[in-house]
Amino acid sequence: RVSIVMSAKPEIQARYLPQERKKRILNMLVEQGRVTVVDISAELAVSEMTVRRDLAELETEGKLSRVHGGAVLTETVSQPIMDPLPAHFDARLSLHRESKMRIARMAAEVAGRYQSVALDIGTTTLFMVDELVKHERLKIFTNSVRIAHALGRYAQAPEVYLAGGMMRDDEMAIVGPSAIEQFQQFWFDIAFIGASGITSQGIYDSALDETEMKRVLIRRSGFKVLLCDSAKFQHMSLVQVAQWQDIDLLITDSAPPAVLATALELANVQVMIAP
Repeated sequence: RVSIVMSAKPEIQARYLPQERKKRILNMLVEQGRVTVVDISAELAVSEMTVRRDLAELETEGKLSRVHGGAVLTETVSQPIMDPLPAHFDARLSLHRESKMRIARMAAEVAGRYQSVALDIGTTTLFMVDELVKHERLKIFTNSVRIAHALGRYAQAPEVYLAGGMMRDDEMAIVGPSAIEQFQQFWFDIAFIGASGITSQGIYDSALDETEMKRVLIRRSGFKVLLCDSAKFQHMSLVQVAQWQDIDLLITDSAPPAVLATALELANVQVMIAP
């Protein structure tokens, strides 16, 4: 009697195309701050020679700097700063005002290409008002009483829809379950979101009761725009609102630092710098 013993097939490991490998390497770099040739080789199941070649090409592209045994980001960026509670609205209105107004003007130009526009609360979205009234056929949806009131001062104001619910005094923001339920029923062409701070990991805000409305605007919009001045780069707050994969466009006033720029590129977030 003859017994035939069949050996198990060796597992075939997936191979990455060069661009896919580079993207994985950059992801590791953004998450860890530093990568080693050995770790990348093990993670991607490729030779160390292949890893070194990829690192050399990424260095030529300006994405990283090679060091002994691995690589680091091109620019040394400090650890994210955890912000204290934000200042009152009127105080924030004067902070970095010129930068915010530049961002607001560019944001209003983008908004003019759409019809149903959702505006988050915040100083930069409030600065959009004077420019938004120049565009016809807009329908504005917001939970900011300030924005609704400012738009109402114009004779040719767009249609304005204000969420109903409890108002937070200082922010004059409508929050709570009824406001969220109401806006959950809509679908917006575009949403403009504010933030307390941003890092390579995503978008942060300091107010628990406002965060869920921001998430609703993101979920219920076809195109999502974050408005953020450069003073908020590498700053964190109490709550992470969203990751970069949830955002389509960042409008800011200055080029993001390397760690942030890499995260944006990996998430396919377009960046517009206001002139």
